[in-house]
Amino acid sequence: MQSDRPDNADDQPTDPANPQGTATEAPAREPLPGEGLGQDLPQMLADAQAKATENYDLFLRAVADLENARRRAQDDVAKAHKFAIESFAEGLLPVRDSLEMALKADAPSVESIREGVEATLKLFASVFEKNKLVEIDPVGEKFDPNRHQAISMMPVSATNPPVAANHVVSVLQKGYLINDRVLRPALVIVAQG
Repeated sequence: MQSDRPDNADDQPTDPANPQGTATEAPAREPLPGEGLGQDLPQMLADAQAKATENYDLFLRAVADLENARRRAQDDVAKAHKFAIESFAEGLLPVRDSLEMALKADAPSVESIREGVEATLKLFASVFEKNKLVEIDPVGEKFDPNRHQAISMMPVSATNPPVAANHVVSVLQKGYLINDRVLRPALVIVAQG
């Protein structure tokens, strides 16, 4: 069987879009920037330079604004660190006044000293509460290593009243939380299981 194709047909690639092999036109090329503009080119250059200058000025202003905002934020953080304790200190002033008044008493009796100490302790408690400083007094609670520090263990049979294993028998020193973060863990004795 003979083919209708010429002998050199295998040497030429066939284009599926043009199976006849006829000549096709080259695709239209896009004009290069500035091509065919003639006398508008100097004006376009001047406009581009003006736009570049305007954008550079805007950039410099944005950088300056950003630097000012960063500096203000740093100042705010520094002031927050410096004066963070101000509210707590204001609350402690009446406590100090109370203690100084107790020391000025001419002939204090045991009863008057006790009343003064109780009043001062109430002032302390109100300052702590106002500043979200909460005490940890976990007697009878399950031991929590995140909030308690075990000093020793005591056999369950030796506890009075009876306490379940791994629960706090007694508190040697109260702990404190500030905004739900442990400031100082409670020192405790734990029932041994």
